[in-house]
Amino acid sequence: MAGNTFGKLLKLTTFGESHGEALGGIIDGCPAGIRLDFDFIQVQMQRRKPGQSSIVTQRKEEDEVQFLSGIFEGKTTGTPIGFIIPNTNQKSDDYSDIKNSYRPSHADYVYEQKYGIRDYRGGGRSSARETASRVVGGAIARQIIPEIKINAFVSSVGEIFIDKPYQELDFSKIESNAVRCPDLATAEKMENYIKEIKKQGDTVGGTITCVIQNVPIGLGEPVFDKLHAELGKAMLSINAVKGFEFGSGFCGSKMKGSEHNDLYNEDGTTKSNLSGGIQGGISNGMDIYFRVAFKPVATLIQKQEVLNNQGEIIEQQGKGRHDPCVVPRAVPIVEAMTALVIADYFLQDKVYVFKCDSLCLK
Repeated sequence: MAGNTFGKLLKLTTFGESHGEALGGIIDGCPAGIRLDFDFIQVQMQRRKPGQSSIVTQRKEEDEVQFLSGIFEGKTTGTPIGFIIPNTNQKSDDYSDIKNSYRPSHADYVYEQKYGIRDYRGGGRSSARETASRVVGGAIARQIIPEIKINAFVSSVGEIFIDKPYQELDFSKIESNAVRCPDLATAEKMENYIKEIKKQGDTVGGTITCVIQNVPIGLGEPVFDKLHAELGKAMLSINAVKGFEFGSGFCGSKMKGSEHNDLYNEDGTTKSNLSGGIQGGISNGMDIYFRVAFKPVATLIQKQEVLNNQGEIIEQQGKGRHDPCVVPRAVPIVEAMTALVIADYFLQDKVYVFKCDSLCLK
């Protein structure tokens, strides 16, 4: 199976399955000499872990990270950082009913068609539990770029939206509620709606907005390695993601150029920021902001028609422990993938500047 590694200079390779012995990863390309804040890493894991509130899956996993290499006396050594996250609360029997059937809108059918074999326990490698390793990688990436601020939050659940721009929100309130929405009145509505959906045995989707601040000018390349293209790839690689837009996004397609252009101030900043902090694929120093759309979780705790491996349509009752809405737990995943992209492009830019300086010296 290909496609388990993300990044160019700063690379994260993940491994493991939802109901295997452990998840894990290898981080390659991390600079030497960074003193790591292990408490910060574990806090990020706690934000993603299952069982954290009544509106998420009740699987109980502490998700404690065990580092195996690449760190000495609390500092990175520049060698590959290996880590594992043991699985401790698998209930594989919950999935015995789907051993010979394929759940609608899951990867079950296409996975078996492609590889000829399928770990049906919780989705195996295609499970969103894989993203735990991404959160570890992102937590380390953030410590490479501590001056750059990354804040993601739930901006909608179903038809319930925050009705104000992010500039009017207090990011310190994101963690004050189970939904991770900084607008407290809206958060309460979202939480009540998720609980209602859960009682029905159904699920609901939503969106997450991410804001990146203090980004230096110059990250990204103008052709295939555009910064927003890599951010889009990172977000669309997350389970259940169906859409990505940055800056003015799809709304910008309705505007005239005279309305959309970000006019300059004398210092090179812009009066507006419909570009979303990226122009020509390169960061311009303004805030980078984007929105990620998540579909409703595919597993329903109610009866629905499924396809079995005999080519028959049968009725099956969903079982197991599943999120009625994935977006509250996806917030730290969005932040982690953002950090991996920005840190990777930051390191690439440093190499580019070093090479240019070396040539100039010659």
